[in-house]
Amino acid sequence: MESPSRVIAALSSLAAVLLVAGCTIGPGATGSQATSNPSSGPGQSTDDSDDVEGTLLDDGRMFAVVTWGSSTCVPQVDTVTAEGQTVSVTLVEPESEGDGEKACTADLASRASVGALPEGVDPTKEITLQVTYGDVVDDVDLDGDPSFTGTPGSSTEYAPTAGWFDDGSLVLLTWGSSSCAPVVEDLEGSGASGTATFATDDDQVCTMDMAPRATILEFGEDAVDDDAFTLTLVGGGLDGTVEVRG
Repeated sequence: MESPSRVIAALSSLAAVLLVAGCTIGPGATGSQATSNPSSGPGQSTDDSDDVEGTLLDDGRMFAVVTWGSSTCVPQVDTVTAEGQTVSVTLVEPESEGDGEKACTADLASRASVGALPEGVDPTKEITLQVTYGDVVDDVDLDGDPSFTGTPGSSTEYAPTAGWFDDGSLVLLTWGSSSCAPVVEDLEGSGASGTATFATDDDQVCTMDMAPRATILEFGEDAVDDDAFTLTLVGGGLDGTVEVRG
């Protein structure tokens, strides 16, 4: 069940494979996104840079692996294989668009690399992601959700979904042009609800593809209720509400 995948999306730079509306999203469909925080560049180990977190998305069809490093060099999901409920994921550095190594900003940000669960994995039961990213090898245990109705390998409904990966921090998965990733203008939240406002640029030229785009939203520890939370999306063509899972 090995499936290579190469899609990366960042707030400042995003490239994605084309996904035709209505097609099946297989284990190779991936995307990624980042937020930004000050710190060191890629490849440099800090107390946070070796941490790996994760969450399930798209009603159980997809997953996100969250790592820390340069916000402009988001890891790509290279291979995904499964044995039972154990899913092995290999992340690699993004490819340079030209000759030589890709230039990366010297910050430390949380980045979400998104991939599709292989067929046969049951998202309603506990899943272990065995993540390999360079010299970093880590296991991420994900609780299954009995309310998931999506089946890995089946067609997505292209609806926004979100999942917690840490206290007060979530990954939001949206679908749209790979060249026009959502840009967060404002984020507010308390208790069981929050609002994410996105930039709207009617003059922006976007490619006519349909790609998965992951955006990390961080409300802060203890700022919101992770057990029952409704996220309202405003602007950027994303208006609606999302029940955050996980």
